[in-house]
Amino acid sequence: MTQPEFRETETGVPVIRFRLETTARRWVAERRAWSEGSTSFFMVRAWRTLAANVRTSVQVGEPLVVRGRLRVREEEYDGRWYVAADIDAVAIGHDLSRGTAAFRRVSVVRPELISPGPVEMS
Repeated sequence: MTQPEFRETETGVPVIRFRLETTARRWVAERRAWSEGSTSFFMVRAWRTLAANVRTSVQVGEPLVVRGRLRVREEEYDGRWYVAADIDAVAIGHDLSRGTAAFRRVSVVRPELISPGPVEMS
């Protein structure tokens, strides 16, 4: 994966994106070795709370699991046609078959639940 790029939209919505690659592998019993297949690349985008959590939790080179909506598009660039695949992520996490992780819940402050002024106690 590439270094995640974090930004906020003009309206203040957090968004993060990074490029994820995956290579199919299979075990070849006769050779007693793994065989690697083709590699696919995906541009992953995450929004709002997920974007903020990815920003503080994910580093380049860590194995990830991504769940979301896949969008495939065709583009012409310099007279050649390309196919690109994007994932609008709804969940991202570390691949625990390849390592361990420590989960920390974050509390989100919802401004609409906060009183605009001091609260008087009687």
